[in-house]
Amino acid sequence: MPQTIDRFRSSTLGWLRGTLAGWGTILLAAAGLIGSIWALAQRPVGVWAWLFPLLLVAALALLLTKWLANLATTYEVTEDRIILHRGIVRKSIDEIELYRVKDVRIDFSIVNQLADLGTISIASSDETTRDGPLVIADVERARARREQLRDLVNTARRNRGVREIDMVHEDLGDLTP
Repeated sequence: MPQTIDRFRSSTLGWLRGTLAGWGTILLAAAGLIGSIWALAQRPVGVWAWLFPLLLVAALALLLTKWLANLATTYEVTEDRIILHRGIVRKSIDEIELYRVKDVRIDFSIVNQLADLGTISIASSDETTRDGPLVIADVERARARREQLRDLVNTARRNRGVREIDMVHEDLGDLTP
């Protein structure tokens, strides 16, 4: 069994501090909490007093949903594959051989950059990514993880003697009739 080099999940805390949706959830929770305290301090309690606890419950529901989604998938990187552990009750394990990885992309907004958070997309010739790239959102230390993954892909290709060849047809031109 290959040794695990890195094991991580999408970060709920990173999502909170590194995305606009996370900031919005924090603001929603704060408005709900402060508003609930204010509404309870009013005598008599206003007609809209029920709105503030509802805001707090909505924010907590969003946070719980995101946390459970992040808890359900773990990514493990070894020297020759990426292993996806999915599920809480019903589990599945899927693998991508590193020598089959075609591209590793990282996307991040300005807010993500401040929090060193990013979204890593992995395109490969593996069946796991047949319908589209594997997208790993809210990854802490995304730049460092991407570079580590690129190095591991190159090493896996070297060890297997695999070379990437791009086929480009420059002579086709415009094929419209």
